[in-house]
Amino acid sequence: AQGHGAKGDNIYEFEIEFLEPVEPKPVCRVTQRQLNITVQKKESNWWERLTKQEKRPLFLAPDFDRWLDESDAEMELKEKEEEKINKMKIESRVPKDPFKHLKKGYLIMYNLVQFLGFSWIFVNMTVRLFILGKGNMEIHLVSKMVGFLCLTDSFYDTFHTISDMMYFCQTLALMEIMNSLIGLVRSPLIPAVVQVFGRNFVLFVILGSLEEMQSKPVVFFIFYFWSITELFRYPYYMLSCIGIEWKPLTWLRYTVWIPLYPLGGLAEAVCIVQSIPIFSETGKFSLGLPNPLNVTIQFPFVLQIYLIALFLGLFVNFRHLYKQRKQHLGPKKRKMK
Repeated sequence: AQGHGAKGDNIYEFEIEFLEPVEPKPVCRVTQRQLNITVQKKESNWWERLTKQEKRPLFLAPDFDRWLDESDAEMELKEKEEEKINKMKIESRVPKDPFKHLKKGYLIMYNLVQFLGFSWIFVNMTVRLFILGKGNMEIHLVSKMVGFLCLTDSFYDTFHTISDMMYFCQTLALMEIMNSLIGLVRSPLIPAVVQVFGRNFVLFVILGSLEEMQSKPVVFFIFYFWSITELFRYPYYMLSCIGIEWKPLTWLRYTVWIPLYPLGGLAEAVCIVQSIPIFSETGKFSLGLPNPLNVTIQFPFVLQIYLIALFLGLFVNFRHLYKQRKQHLGPKKRKMK
């Protein structure tokens, strides 16, 4: 190489005769500070020394940052082998699931169908609310009393318009209990049972069996609160199935429930309170004498007990969701150095 040294510009060269044969083509890399030449041995073994001559040339000096003797190499090789063995042991302990992709595909499709169903409900109700609300505002300018009555009556056909899709979504939601029961998802069983059976009790037993309740304005609020909550829950689970986490969606999934769950629970409670006089008058679902048990059970009394269970169920879900929110959105613990 040509360079500037103590004697000015000169051509500098050196020659090293290695102890054993090496590959004829070394790898060279030039940096701003130095020239790195990597020479590969033909046979991978330990040399007694670098050169054939026993005395090391004066211009050669070892780089101790990259120095590796035989004992160090053996230790490093041993650690790599132990790490490989431990990894194989761990993998052997975890049983391979031949239906893994099938399960994942099922969960993705389930959450997608539920998301589309509740999206249809939400969009349909929002459009109707906007259109009917605009008309109600015009009537309200004519008469406050007439406007109020029209605003109340504008929700009378909510059940007849939305009920088929809500029936479908809430019936399909029974699969969430099954998924948790067989271990397909890691969600705890009790919160899933509380939510699914609580909603289905209101939908099928209260609203589905009483035509008088189907025209109540409270039906609109129940369906609306349910649908808004699921707009963020099902997409979150769907993306989780494929290992994707979108932080805004995660925040919404674990935050939106804070106002919506109390409002939804209050709407369900109002619905039950409004249905009690109707059940008392019609005697529907009440068990009178004589019967095999010889016991009289009034269904309105059952509904009063259910009201207590409703708020206990809300507490269970609140506690579960709060723990999940703290886990996903809480401050991250710093690792000890």
